[in-house]
Amino acid sequence: MTTKKAIVIGAGFGGMTAAALLARDGLDVTVVEKNEMAGGRARVWEQDGFVFDMGPSWYLMPEVFESYFESLGKKRHDYYHLEKLDPYYRVFFSPKESVDITSDMKQNQEYFEKLESGGSGRLKKYLDAAEYKYDVAMKEFMEVEYTSVFQFLNRKMMTEGLKLNMFSPLDKYVRKYFKDRRARQILEYAMVFLGNSPHNAPALYSIMSHVDFNLGVWYPVGGMGKVVAGMVRAAEEVGVQFQYNLPVERIIVRDNKAVGVETKEGEMLADVVLVNADYAHSELELLSPAHQTYPSSYWNKKVIAPSMLLAYLGVDKKIDKLAHHTLYFAEDWDLHFKQIFDDPAWPEDPCVYVGATSKTDPSMAPEGKENVFFLIPIAPGLEDNEEIREKAFQQGISQLERLVGESIQDHIIVKRLFSVNDFKNEYNSYKGTALGMAHTLNQTAVFRPAHKSKKVKGLYYTGQYAHPGVGVPIVVISSQIVSKLIREDLA
Repeated sequence: MTTKKAIVIGAGFGGMTAAALLARDGLDVTVVEKNEMAGGRARVWEQDGFVFDMGPSWYLMPEVFESYFESLGKKRHDYYHLEKLDPYYRVFFSPKESVDITSDMKQNQEYFEKLESGGSGRLKKYLDAAEYKYDVAMKEFMEVEYTSVFQFLNRKMMTEGLKLNMFSPLDKYVRKYFKDRRARQILEYAMVFLGNSPHNAPALYSIMSHVDFNLGVWYPVGGMGKVVAGMVRAAEEVGVQFQYNLPVERIIVRDNKAVGVETKEGEMLADVVLVNADYAHSELELLSPAHQTYPSSYWNKKVIAPSMLLAYLGVDKKIDKLAHHTLYFAEDWDLHFKQIFDDPAWPEDPCVYVGATSKTDPSMAPEGKENVFFLIPIAPGLEDNEEIREKAFQQGISQLERLVGESIQDHIIVKRLFSVNDFKNEYNSYKGTALGMAHTLNQTAVFRPAHKSKKVKGLYYTGQYAHPGVGVPIVVISSQIVSKLIREDLA
């Protein structure tokens, strides 16, 4: 019997995961990647002894990764080592006010009590509800392949969906527990990393508070690049082949069936084509209009998740007030969300995320120095050039200096800025989005682009656009769903 062949386009987390699972199932799998290394947005950049994770920097939902490696008959700890962070992250509200969210739940509750009388008990109640939602979502909804709106809006979803607060906005839900804006911001901040505003995200996503408060924030020693390296090695051990610096120019379709891809080196034929590249790009640029399930008119109507201004900074000293993960929330963060989703513009008073893995891991920077990953969420599709991004960077870094109370700019010895145009050029990202499609109610589950093409047989998709959506562990789940779907279709 001839072995079925699969080609996976893109070596991001979705591509690596699905490729390994398909190879485990007996397929001959080749991953073709346009860039020089695996990881997609999770590539690594090294300069003068500084090591930077270029994209994802939070390791959450560790059980998803454990389960994935076990499904390959392997143990995660044989591929990379994890440390639980403490504090999980530090939040600044102003130069004079900050708080550490830690593994000590009593300490977290005491802080919420300081913010509001009764806050301790309400935080526990909120997190208990978030845990319940998480357990139900993972068991009932997250790992389901939705094929029709009726499958999604069934009796169980109507009853459980109400319990999960699927149909009300997160901010409105959180306000039932807390009036203090600092408490609300801590419980809502993760929405921007899911590509949405807390005013538009379903309250279901309160599960993210269970993820960071209860499940914890972890660090793969050596950075997220070590996770990528571990997943590549595991995939190669089950037979996956990786080909780098090889952009796909066209998905070959014959008689309405995907039969391979075309690259600069010619045609590569296969029985299955799985796309982990940007979904919009793949539909609009790699397929003819007749074969597009989602034409440009579809994408024009969608809420696209934010892009980012990223700065990779090597600093010739330690910055005492930074934690491994540090967040700054502007007092009027609604203005920042408005400038991302409603009136696109470079933000005036941006919220900022700063990562400094050298706080935990000395191997990430030369001795006595700091590697700083600096992130400002911005609207997708903004005009981007050297002058604009430098102005935004100066604004953001000055703000960071005010928060930590010391000079940073004068100590920068390595600097690289990365923004809208880079996301387009490096990842073929639609409108330069960093995250894909926002998680609105109308873009959840069955309302996200499908794992399986409706126009072309043998063509499948995984990654942050497809269900369940945005986030590294979520993309791993997406690939588990689609690999099962492919296995069933081939059978």
